[in-house]
Amino acid sequence: MKHEIVITAPGHKGTLERLVQEFSAIKLWEATDRAAALKEAAPRVRALAHSGHSKVDGHLMDALPKLEIISNFGVGVDQIDLDAAKQRGIIVTNTAGVLNECVADCAMALVLNTLRKFPQSGTYLRAGNWQTRGAYPLGTSIGGKTLGILGLGRIGEAIAKRAQAFGMNIRYHNRNQKNVPHAYDADAATLAANSDVLLVITPGGADTDKLVNARVLDALGPQGYLVNVARGSVVDELVLLRYLQEKKIAGAGLDVFEHEPKVPPEFFALDNVVLTPHVASATFETRKAMGDLQVENLHLHFAGKPVKTPVT
Repeated sequence: MKHEIVITAPGHKGTLERLVQEFSAIKLWEATDRAAALKEAAPRVRALAHSGHSKVDGHLMDALPKLEIISNFGVGVDQIDLDAAKQRGIIVTNTAGVLNECVADCAMALVLNTLRKFPQSGTYLRAGNWQTRGAYPLGTSIGGKTLGILGLGRIGEAIAKRAQAFGMNIRYHNRNQKNVPHAYDADAATLAANSDVLLVITPGGADTDKLVNARVLDALGPQGYLVNVARGSVVDELVLLRYLQEKKIAGAGLDVFEHEPKVPPEFFALDNVVLTPHVASATFETRKAMGDLQVENLHLHFAGKPVKTPVT
């Protein structure tokens, strides 16, 4: 007999197919009456499979009083009320570990593309400007530059290794100093002041909301670059937009935005920003590994075994 679960969103296609095949699945996004669907499932459902940007709050947890586990597709759990889950004794898991390398690849690609302006130069070529207007303007080298990593966790350390291979110097800021060979700065503004490129790879949530604000961008300065592969909420997006428009910083590479998938269209007119649609972990291999881990955590819990990647 298959265990019954609630799935909050369709998410990754292959993972959804596994969830539907291996469990008795209630697709919450398909319910015409969400409250009625939850009420009907409440006596039986012990697990929730979550993905996407919808909130998993105390109200949803209370609608499923037998809920024991929320298995999240993704490393970030800022859309899940962890305090509410802890109060109710609900385990929350994520897919930590399996996406480190791909996110680090994306981060370095954004550093390169932002400073060298490869996407803009490609557009210049395609428009015929190379023949009519001559060579594309010079970009900025990354070798010898200082990369300030805001959030030196597992992904941050993977980024640091790549950046060092490109000849960059590494500084970082965390809530707590780590036993690593990189220079430590006591706060985000100091890190920005000491960096040529400030790379954001912190968790999202209330603790980091708008951590990168006007004070930090002022410290980064008109020769500095910002790269964000964390969460859009970590950066004050409207302030960043104004600083880019007014050339108060040199440029930015952004994979995440505050109100995804909505992006302020003013960004599109700027030639000092590189934009990607939250694709840091978006490879076939990594998304499959994330889905496999989400499903594995559910099976482990139902078997009475410890989950692999607990958050709470």
